[in-house]
Amino acid sequence: MTVQTGLDRLKTISVDYKSKNIALLCHAASVNFELEHSINIFKSVFGDSLKKVFGPQHGLIGNVQDNMIESDHYDHPYFKLPIYSLYSETRTPSDEMLGGIDVIFVDLQDVGCRIYTYIYTMTLLMKKCSELGIEVVILDRPNPIGGLQIEGNILEEKFKSFVGLHPIAIRHGLTMGEVALMANKNWQKPCELTIVEMTGWKRGMYFRDTGLPWVLPSPNLATPEAAITFVSTVMYEGTNVSEGRGTTISLENIGHPSIEPYSFCEKIAPKLSHIDGFKLRPCIFQPTFQKHAKVDCGGFQIHVTNREAFKPWQLGQIVMRELYHHLGNDFQWTKPPYEYQYDDDPINFINGTDKIKKWIENNGSLDQLNEIESEGKESFLNKRKEILLY
Repeated sequence: MTVQTGLDRLKTISVDYKSKNIALLCHAASVNFELEHSINIFKSVFGDSLKKVFGPQHGLIGNVQDNMIESDHYDHPYFKLPIYSLYSETRTPSDEMLGGIDVIFVDLQDVGCRIYTYIYTMTLLMKKCSELGIEVVILDRPNPIGGLQIEGNILEEKFKSFVGLHPIAIRHGLTMGEVALMANKNWQKPCELTIVEMTGWKRGMYFRDTGLPWVLPSPNLATPEAAITFVSTVMYEGTNVSEGRGTTISLENIGHPSIEPYSFCEKIAPKLSHIDGFKLRPCIFQPTFQKHAKVDCGGFQIHVTNREAFKPWQLGQIVMRELYHHLGNDFQWTKPPYEYQYDDDPINFINGTDKIKKWIENNGSLDQLNEIESEGKESFLNKRKEILLY
């Protein structure tokens, strides 16, 4: 085995937690290298000390498809434990939910993109635990798209939301444990925090390099490759262009009923010639649900040919600019609400700024996009450098 996650190393923890009341925040991808789920492992290691389990967006078992579709609290029929949803009437655990708990473990597989809610479920939990004096232990996991490449603009304060709470780059190059350390040091009142680090993980590794099994962290990320293209395609949630939800390669393809795929790919190729490491394969797909359900969409699948050279964020933004002007009135920005935000276009909360939407509408230049991307990045990189674990 190449990499051991924090969960794989649970039994090596020197601190004796068996005398404490324990809770666990986990989801379907919280498995060890043998695909044993963390709840089973915690019951084996800690026995009756495990009192409660919490789940993030998409539910504990990863069965809930979409944004703002909440999961209920319930009693687990097999594990005989209360399950509390942190994507329910609240995203922050209540005093009652955490009542009687001494320490809570976090074991979540992230995708390495700011526009993904699990890091905020973690930091909101940490914020609450700082108020209640509860220790937080992060069982660290790989960033599936590597820990070296940094891409995208830094979140602006006025566009904070549950898909962007902290001033980090869209492709941040951090593990869950490192995000926790940054939050504790820079963004909120610190909690008592312990990171159970991985062994064997190097910053240049992508998920396929780890030797670990891939379990979908959310319903539409079927492969580790989709985590890479996610940085390109997730912003299309703010448009009426399909990001492939309802297909077997969700978040790897982009399309719209008004696009003829071959001519469109030929048209935009010169605008993308400066980006290496990918191919756009013209295709037609028919989503089974969500946008354009049961309607043919012309577009393309993104094939990554060189992970290290590829710049998915820039690809996604440039293609969106081209789609906006190519489709004309057939292109639409989606309307609120989006992730509990009601007062601005979803695309601005997804991007963490309104500058990119304006750049797209004004047919802005590559230099202008680079300027938007660079704003605030030095400060982020300096803070990031201070907390890197690997």
